[in-house]
Amino acid sequence: MLEKPKLFLTKKQFWLSMLFLFSLLLVRLFSLYVNYNEFKEKPLFYTDVDVIQAYEKWSDNNYYTIMKLYAPLLDITFFSRTKIRADDLSSHLRLKLFPRRDMSFIDYLGTSFIYSNVNQIYKNTSLKSKALNWVESQHESRYTSNFYNAIYFAEPLNKELRQQVSRLGISHLIALSGFHLAILSTLFFFLLRPLYRFFQQRYFPYRFDLLDIGFIVLLLLAWYLWFVDTPASLLRSYMMMLVGWILLFLGIELLSLTFLITISLLLLIVFPKLLLSLAFWFSISGVSYVFLILYYGKNLNKYLLSVIISFGLFILMLPLVHTVFPLVTPLQLFSPFLSLLFSLFYPISMGLHLLGWGAFSDSGLEWLFHLQMVEHQVLLSFKWGCLYLILSLSAFFSKRLFYLLLFVALSYFIGLFIGFLL
Repeated sequence: MLEKPKLFLTKKQFWLSMLFLFSLLLVRLFSLYVNYNEFKEKPLFYTDVDVIQAYEKWSDNNYYTIMKLYAPLLDITFFSRTKIRADDLSSHLRLKLFPRRDMSFIDYLGTSFIYSNVNQIYKNTSLKSKALNWVESQHESRYTSNFYNAIYFAEPLNKELRQQVSRLGISHLIALSGFHLAILSTLFFFLLRPLYRFFQQRYFPYRFDLLDIGFIVLLLLAWYLWFVDTPASLLRSYMMMLVGWILLFLGIELLSLTFLITISLLLLIVFPKLLLSLAFWFSISGVSYVFLILYYGKNLNKYLLSVIISFGLFILMLPLVHTVFPLVTPLQLFSPFLSLLFSLFYPISMGLHLLGWGAFSDSGLEWLFHLQMVEHQVLLSFKWGCLYLILSLSAFFSKRLFYLLLFVALSYFIGLFIGFLL
């Protein structure tokens, strides 16, 4: 059996390519540093912003609305505040910004605080706004409408629901990512293939259906990306899928550490602010574990492999997640099962919402969102987290190290949850 060609034929090619890509990343960071200096030296800016999140906060009997904003023209994400009620704001505003002289470069790359005045509130007349209202009209509870608008349109969760989602261990199901794109691409593929084959067999039998349908699916996903206002998590997932599809078309091996490092550097060159994005590094880690499971389990039945990926990814990610997030609840044990169910629930719920029957599972979701549970706080030290990360990377080069990685992750999993069972 012929093996697929590797992305790099020799180690020398790999290291020279990485050196070139790293140099491009440094150039991009220098360009951002120049923009940063220009931004903080100016007394004010007028710019349009997208409202990512807005919530009211009370202090000494006074209220103000905290806003998380993104300015497309300046390409910065930041917090600000206003006396305008959150319900009176829209998703698009015109702001007068007052840059801080003490803003650091790290603040500029990340999410800092900038003082501002709201000059104009734009009316929500976009297609997305109408879709949000259509979904909300089908639900009586703010929790369920907020949940569906999050998984369909990348709307932020309110504080209470976000905390409950963390307790359930299903944050990865809420934030739009490559998982959602994979479900949508599979759905589009199976819906389009019978229609495409009908015309292919009659008019262009010489065409390769997998290639043509794959291209159409990528176009549909690109439209969806634009429709939901191009959230960063979804954009990086789409870029990874696009590059992966091109390399797959060329017949190049994808399940390798070299591909993962290369695509990560390419994404950082295009979006250098991802360097400070915890979600980005978690998504890269998740993809690496999927690669490991697929590579070492390639001879397994594909249905069994799907189950193994769902449970294996949950267990393998636990030590990394707990170097940052200490929350542990017994309901997180059901996260792999919920992930498997979500693959069916997501497209079915979309179809029912299009028909106006979106409230079909509201009672079940309400029960889930109001479950009470015991909580523990367990934080893995940074040192052990780094050692686990090194072992994870080493597993790409040795099957024995991969089994050791599984043993370590499984041991941590048992130690983490055994207290709830005793």
